[in-house]
Amino acid sequence: MELTQLEVFRAIAEEGSVTAAAERLHRVPSNISTRLRQLEEELGVALFSREKLRLHITDAGRTLLDYAARILALTEEARERVSSQLPAGIFTLGAIESTAAVRLPPLIARYHQTWPEVELDLSTGPSGEMIDGLLAGRFSAVFIDGPPKHPQLEGMAVFAEEMVLITSLNHPPVRSAADIAGATIYAFRANCSYRRLFENWFAQDNAAPGKIFEMESYHGIVACVSAGAGLAMIPASMLQNMPGRDSVKAWPLARPWGELHIWLVWRKGNLSANLQAIVNMLNAEDQTI
Repeated sequence: MELTQLEVFRAIAEEGSVTAAAERLHRVPSNISTRLRQLEEELGVALFSREKLRLHITDAGRTLLDYAARILALTEEARERVSSQLPAGIFTLGAIESTAAVRLPPLIARYHQTWPEVELDLSTGPSGEMIDGLLAGRFSAVFIDGPPKHPQLEGMAVFAEEMVLITSLNHPPVRSAADIAGATIYAFRANCSYRRLFENWFAQDNAAPGKIFEMESYHGIVACVSAGAGLAMIPASMLQNMPGRDSVKAWPLARPWGELHIWLVWRKGNLSANLQAIVNMLNAEDQTI
């Protein structure tokens, strides 16, 4: 069945004749009759009984009319949602875990309050996974650390993030990577940008870490570090919002290793109404860079 067939069928049912339906739809009667015949042949049932110049809807026709009304209403709703200049419908966001945990909750709350018609879906993961998901069409936009390096992407810096090295409370002072060469470190998977930053920090000092244990959460990382089992590099904002923040010592890192920017990134030319709304919200806040 085609939408045009359903529109013709509904017009005939409501007007009671092919001629009246043709006038309503601004078509010739022969076209209306052809569309109806094709629909009846496709369904294998008569939708109207013919009596002289009048058409009377059959039981099968009444059943189809109910479905036709709902289908055409949903089609119109979808058309309005998609073409609307106001935020609405599904909006899929991706974000690295620290940003999702610390930066986004108040922003998302305000977004929901301002645009309740938007169904916002948030997923978290490493920056690499977020970029892959954006390019594959799984996300409308993503929050990652640093500007996009892919030619199909663009974005804006939105949050300034300070990175710190954390150790146990009784650990000796850490002034450079050379001070902790060979130490056990805790980090996320290899496609985590924070882990790459940590490894590059060692490399610029001609040093190298010892064993690298991959963890799945910041809480697990902080727990291991506080027990004296190793060290880690995490965002200061994340540490400040964790229950175990007083069980570890945070050491600042020299520039440029201690500073990075979180970016909101999207595909070039895909600045939808939903995305524009969150861009406007970020631009209006002091936290925007």
